[in-house]
Amino acid sequence: MPLSFDPTALSRYGGLALIARSVVEGFLTGVHKSPYKGYSVEFAEHRQYYPGDEIRHVDWRVLGKTDRYFIKEYEEETNLKAYLLVDASGSMAYRGRQPSKFEYAQHVAACLAYLMLHQLDAVGLVTHDTRVRQLLPPRANAKHLLRVLHALEQTAPGGETSLAPIWHELAAHQIKRRGLIVILSDCFDDPERVVLALRHFRHRKHEVILFHVLAPEEIEFPFRKLTQFQDLEALPRRLLVDPARLRREYLERFETFCRQLRDRSRSMGVDYHLLRTDEPVDRALGIYLSRRQRQ
Repeated sequence: MPLSFDPTALSRYGGLALIARSVVEGFLTGVHKSPYKGYSVEFAEHRQYYPGDEIRHVDWRVLGKTDRYFIKEYEEETNLKAYLLVDASGSMAYRGRQPSKFEYAQHVAACLAYLMLHQLDAVGLVTHDTRVRQLLPPRANAKHLLRVLHALEQTAPGGETSLAPIWHELAAHQIKRRGLIVILSDCFDDPERVVLALRHFRHRKHEVILFHVLAPEEIEFPFRKLTQFQDLEALPRRLLVDPARLRREYLERFETFCRQLRDRSRSMGVDYHLLRTDEPVDRALGIYLSRRQRQ
């Protein structure tokens, strides 16, 4: 039976490490063992020898210099290097009755990082608003997961942003090695500029998964009474409106925005998926594994 994990209950489990482990291990109970066997290894660092460690991993040169036993630890070098791009702009703070879009993206990113490392894939992280806040290059060892989760936990949404220039900068100068780009964003920018930035990643030969993270209220616009709306990126801008007068036009424009982004993305080979914050987080894991298996 597939996992049905309620994202509104994630807070019960504490930190992101426990959340990711709970979601991923539950999800994997219904997934066959990974078909990816065999990978090369690259020396990463030393650690102290403990009884039970294999003697063949002892660094004898270090022993000769220090008279102490150290083990060579190795880092998996796989065919896939992935970057998680997490939008931390102010609009991602919107929560409605669910977790905020950023909290949802944060949980999805944590679970994907855990799953990628479980699959022996290397994972990196970029968080950004008007600038890149954190950039962790892809690694495939267990310690790196803690770095990724710590960076996610230390990030809070805020500030006005234009997504396209940041993504162009990443494609042109920061993410040079061909890999998988996983974007978690509400994509609130001019759709033409967003599409051009996505095309830049594709031009650099990256595979791209776009998770379009939206709250159900943004999709359905269920407001009925006189409502005050607040701009989360240009504080303290507020506007008191009658939703009934705006609803039809809003829904038409929003549906057009989503449809254009979806169709233009898919036409260039970007794997577009809408994620609602009232959906199970593990849906993104299935999408990722499906993409991984096709590669």
